[in-house]
Amino acid sequence: MNAMEPLEAKDNEIVQSKNHTRYKRRFLKRQWETSKKETESGESDEKKLCDKPFERIKKKKMAVLLGYCGVDYYGMQRNPGVPTIEEDLLKALYDAKYITEEDFNNQQNAQFQRSSRTDKGVSAARQVVSLKLPLEVNIDEINNRLPQCIKVFGIKRATNKFNSKSKCNARTYNYTLPTYVFEPSLSSEQERKRYRITAEKITKVNEVLGVYKGTKSYHNFTEKKHYQDPSSLRYMMSFGLERVFIESEVEFAELLVKGQSFMLHQIRKMVGLMIAIVRGQIDMGMMEKAFGKDKVMIPTAPGLGLMLDKVHYEKYDAKFKDSHESLSWDAEEEVVEKFKREQIFPNIVKGEIEDNSMGLWLEKIKSHSFEPSDDIPDDKNVIINGDDDDCDDTESEDVKNNDVEHQVASETKNSDPGNIDNEDGEHVMDDGVIEIKSNKFITVTSDEKIKKTEDNCENNGDKDVVDDEIRSSDSVVR
Repeated sequence: MNAMEPLEAKDNEIVQSKNHTRYKRRFLKRQWETSKKETESGESDEKKLCDKPFERIKKKKMAVLLGYCGVDYYGMQRNPGVPTIEEDLLKALYDAKYITEEDFNNQQNAQFQRSSRTDKGVSAARQVVSLKLPLEVNIDEINNRLPQCIKVFGIKRATNKFNSKSKCNARTYNYTLPTYVFEPSLSSEQERKRYRITAEKITKVNEVLGVYKGTKSYHNFTEKKHYQDPSSLRYMMSFGLERVFIESEVEFAELLVKGQSFMLHQIRKMVGLMIAIVRGQIDMGMMEKAFGKDKVMIPTAPGLGLMLDKVHYEKYDAKFKDSHESLSWDAEEEVVEKFKREQIFPNIVKGEIEDNSMGLWLEKIKSHSFEPSDDIPDDKNVIINGDDDDCDDTESEDVKNNDVEHQVASETKNSDPGNIDNEDGEHVMDDGVIEIKSNKFITVTSDEKIKKTEDNCENNGDKDVVDDEIRSSDSVVR
């Protein structure tokens, strides 16, 4: 036993030595972490404690419904140096302390997204934006910091992956114009004021607008698009004259168009072509030609009367009806309509009465030529993938950053609307092949390319949105 004692003592000494070494290492580590180290410039690397009390605010993805009169703004999207809707909205959220300074300087930090961009002078009755906000938000605090021409109507909790642009099924736009534009024989101001549209003329207007319904190639209704470019295909669900009303002795008509998405200038050119046909300046044959492969120069109607009326989230509502509030915003209907009557329509009427917006445009289209001039490049053999957004009339940062929405849908019988939810808008068939049918050509994209885009979506955390890597240059056209 005595022989074993030195060994036990030695083992105990080793254990104590190890423990001491571990303790010493932990002590030195703590000392190193809290020690003040000076850099060559004399600045300290030590983590400084915040002098101000810090409170972590839990934020979740929210859907915000707002309306605005865009007459005095350079569009919806933020653009440094000029007044925009987003600039005023983000400033109000920052002043109300609902977003941080970092969120205000770079809205992507708050995952900010708009359902649709609107151009200079274009208004919106029901625009929806998505971003991360605190769970408790007082709408009055935001509206008190906004000008009267911008108003937040409601805020609802959305899913963590909700994106107001990519989850939008369709958009409805309103175009308001004086009815005298349909009668070419009117010349004086008094004649135009006395004019009242007839039932026959309304029927003619709806007949022309009805041609737009369905899936067609709108390459002639926008910029830098070719007949065979898949992104020029757009699906229009309805288009018609909704109502007629009188304001300041002048009769006005509201046109409503609902489509899955729209391109640069598209609605204004659709209206411009319709007016030219109803006035008898051209016949219905030009409508057929406009959807053909030849280049047609279509007049662009003024932007004053254009308004984003509603964005639709039927698919989202159906999928999350048991866990989240509907984005139909039925409870806000009354306040939205009041805002339209008080802020949007008066400015449209004022622009027509005082500035004669449509009257001046009618003078221009009298000499308009639908044939392309010699200085227009022949792009029949060139497919250009322009990055155009919903009803934008200027290129903006989203275009440069490829932050675009090409939500086109093919019109197919017995197709499941749920399958149409991708950025480029092609209809994803059950066999995994993307197929677009329009007039006399079909575009087919390989399964390998589809798999690649699906992988990209999964990496981005949202399988419902197909990345817009599918380009026409990768397609086989036959």
